[in-house]
Amino acid sequence: MTQSSEKIALVTGATAGIGTVTAQALAQQGFHVVLLARNADKAARTRHKIQQVAQPGHRVDVLLCDLSDLGQVRRAAEEFRQRYGHLDVLINNAGLVLGDDRQVSADGYELTLATNHLGPFLLTNLLLDKLQQSSAARIVNVASMAYQFAKPDFKTLEVAGGYSPMRAYANSKLYNIMFTQELARRLRQYGIINVTTNSLHPGVVASSFGQSSNWFTKAFYKVAAPFMTSSEEGAQTSIYLATDPEVADTNGGYFVKKRPEAVKSGYNTLENAQQLWQHSEKLTGQQFLTKE
Repeated sequence: MTQSSEKIALVTGATAGIGTVTAQALAQQGFHVVLLARNADKAARTRHKIQQVAQPGHRVDVLLCDLSDLGQVRRAAEEFRQRYGHLDVLINNAGLVLGDDRQVSADGYELTLATNHLGPFLLTNLLLDKLQQSSAARIVNVASMAYQFAKPDFKTLEVAGGYSPMRAYANSKLYNIMFTQELARRLRQYGIINVTTNSLHPGVVASSFGQSSNWFTKAFYKVAAPFMTSSEEGAQTSIYLATDPEVADTNGGYFVKKRPEAVKSGYNTLENAQQLWQHSEKLTGQQFLTKE
């Protein structure tokens, strides 16, 4: 069990892109960083790389988990609970864009939905008590301005009107933002004042992200490459929301380039947010800050 005075950060999707940059920055700031990753080899290489630049005496650990598999999320959360006494920063960074064909998770849910929303929703739920053990904890959810192209069905959380990989991704990013806003509301309702949560758009990051998706997405990334943000630049808002005193008390915000921005979506209503929450509870089989 870690010392109560040690700052602990858990970063998902930390083996590539902005996830690696974010985890490295936190290690350099003196956090004990836990990398949640599904690929053991990549995780080991990333851990070694970050450990070399971490502040002396601060460890970098690995927690193996495929976020799309809710059983693995439960096992990973339990392992974290056994190994660590508290959690100061949770960065839900992992995400994917799929190819043309609709794929399903181990639990039978559309894979983008499972990875980008249901897994983080359940992980945050299961680690909330560890976050409450921190004097001031932060939950950072990496979303995207792609939310503006969302077309969700809040009764199923699937893509309304037929499957599209980019629409599924856009839906999941809208869910990330709405989850953040509703989580902030419920934290306030429960009087949990030492935990805050915010979401962000990291920019269009020049990385391998999206390269497994369809021809249109690949073509977009190729054309847009000269105008894209580096992983280092893309990670700055995540790092800012995780560590900067300026936003220590900010709760439920959506940020772009370290600045709060309005969420422009007709789907972003209180009624839809509550429906998203209730259906997420149903799909994960876990109630979360729900009054009986």
